[in-house]
Amino acid sequence: MEKYFLDKNWTKIVVFNMLSFSKKIEYGLIALRYMASLGEGELVPAKEISDKYRISYELLAKVLQKLTKAGIINSFYGVNGGYALAKPPDKIKLSEVIQALEGKSHINIVTCNTTDPESCDIFDRCTIKTPLSKIQSVINNMFNEISISEIL
Repeated sequence: MEKYFLDKNWTKIVVFNMLSFSKKIEYGLIALRYMASLGEGELVPAKEISDKYRISYELLAKVLQKLTKAGIINSFYGVNGGYALAKPPDKIKLSEVIQALEGKSHINIVTCNTTDPESCDIFDRCTIKTPLSKIQSVINNMFNEISISEIL
């Protein structure tokens, strides 16, 4: 849903959330946090997570499949099957989770690429590309440093 406001000339101004996680990332972090809170190697079915947190089972199942494919979690089939972390929570970085679920290791704070003139109509006149680029770098570094164990 597009968020906007009208300026004094009644011009529609679109507002973007500068930094927000997608539902996939939110669900992935919820699941990883829950798995990390259990005993090492303890299996948890996707249904248990979706029921406990009242989140979409279908989307959670897709998220868990991507996390498994990326080697962040292991899946075990059968009657007593489920999911478990593939490595200790302190070895799973937020950037890994984002990469597995979104195909990129960071969340952009702006829609343009501050280093590519082709990505922006006002690249030559833009006064905020350098400061935003610095902020983006700090955020990317933070994602590379924060582990799942830090959100327990």
